[in-house]
Amino acid sequence: MIGSVFCGLFRLNSFDAHLPFDFKTEPSYWNPNYLVNIISMEITFSSSGLFFAVLLKRWVWDYALTVTSIHLLLTWAVMEEFPLVWHWWLALASGLFLMICNGEVITYFAYPESSSPDWDNYF
Repeated sequence: MIGSVFCGLFRLNSFDAHLPFDFKTEPSYWNPNYLVNIISMEITFSSSGLFFAVLLKRWVWDYALTVTSIHLLLTWAVMEEFPLVWHWWLALASGLFLMICNGEVITYFAYPESSSPDWDNYF
């Protein structure tokens, strides 16, 4: 959804269904397709961390790693090639970092009782 909004903001002629998974676009700040791909990926990952924090109230890092792994597998399946491009991995890692940090900070301050585990129930 965020990708389609940015396609409109950048006035791209068409919406590519591969947008969330495209790692083959030439990295350039002058390429609007690349900018839409990167900006929408980072905003989606950041907002997902906030969404997970509100929804789950704990263990955001676990869901962030799971969703990113699923995204990696879907990217591999949709593009029919394993991503070996360094800029895509850098964007994925920074998005994952943002998702975990945003979610964990929100859960720490908004839900302090769920941030600290109850070790008595684990043993």
